[in-house]
Amino acid sequence: MAVYAVLFSAVMLFAVVPAWTEKHSLFYIYTALSKPVDLPGIYEFTAMGLLDDRQIDYYNSQQQMKIPKQHWMKEKMQEDYWEKGTQSRKSKEQWFNVNVNILMNRMRNNKSDIHVLQWRHGCEIESQGNETRFSKGIDEYSYDGENFLAFDDAESQWVAPVDAALPTKRKWDNVPILNQYTKGYLEKECVDWLNKFREYGDQELRQGSAPDVRVFAKKIINGKAKLKLTCLATGFYPKDVILTIRKYRTALPDNKVESSGVRPNHDGTFQLRKSVYISEKAEYDCYVSHRTLDNAIIIKWDGECQDCSSEPPIGMIAGVIIGVLFVLAAIGGAVYFLDQTKMETSTL
Repeated sequence: MAVYAVLFSAVMLFAVVPAWTEKHSLFYIYTALSKPVDLPGIYEFTAMGLLDDRQIDYYNSQQQMKIPKQHWMKEKMQEDYWEKGTQSRKSKEQWFNVNVNILMNRMRNNKSDIHVLQWRHGCEIESQGNETRFSKGIDEYSYDGENFLAFDDAESQWVAPVDAALPTKRKWDNVPILNQYTKGYLEKECVDWLNKFREYGDQELRQGSAPDVRVFAKKIINGKAKLKLTCLATGFYPKDVILTIRKYRTALPDNKVESSGVRPNHDGTFQLRKSVYISEKAEYDCYVSHRTLDNAIIIKWDGECQDCSSEPPIGMIAGVIIGVLFVLAAIGGAVYFLDQTKMETSTL
């Protein structure tokens, strides 16, 4: 038995502990409005690339230029990349302008109203040590906030959740080269670009940004509650974070806590705010864990309401993507994707 114990101990001593699995993503989001909106920062057509939720490029219908949004993108990508990218975005802008009108007619919408067509496509990977593997690809369209059409990567066909999308599904499924290219792009080309961009921005992306954590209270009248206690973590990147409000070092249940959800700041970092209503002073603290931290941050509430008239600023929320999070549907005739930087326009 002693021999077995020694052998078991030796095996455990030299056992390899799996590396932490990281998830990374590259997505492109295109948004088209059916008519102009007289609001600052809102354009008829916008397009942006997001690497691990951080904007890396941008285009709008006013400037009509694809521009870098990270200094390492500007340094690493050659001039012809931006020239070809600009032409590609202009082509997509024309395609969206045509097809948002086709879609309004199909839906029998009032053209005096504003309608929104979006497309999101890209891929996600998982990396462990030096190995990476494809996780999933997404190619989906939405119209006025409702899912319209999505590509089923496993089955290599389009899925139409609404009847109005059926003509487009049938037309696109009847173009084998479209589905073949879409699958190939999601599983291979997108992954190659993702890895290339991560390599270019390696130091900055891997280093990340640690959260700044604050705890404060605001006087409020809400039944028996006297104060609203808030924990704020801001300035962190990447966006995955754990934030917990604790009472006597015990986490409060989720149904007692209000959460803003993770939101973007203007500088590419993120913020998260959680609040709880309290009726008595006790030992409360804010517990925050993030990939950039060796140890969790724990900030204790000092029991004071330092500014009962307002809460401290939490940073500017990043720009607006109209209404819905993802993607509205481009309907229209078959779209032939010849390479990553070209989409030919067609109509029904």
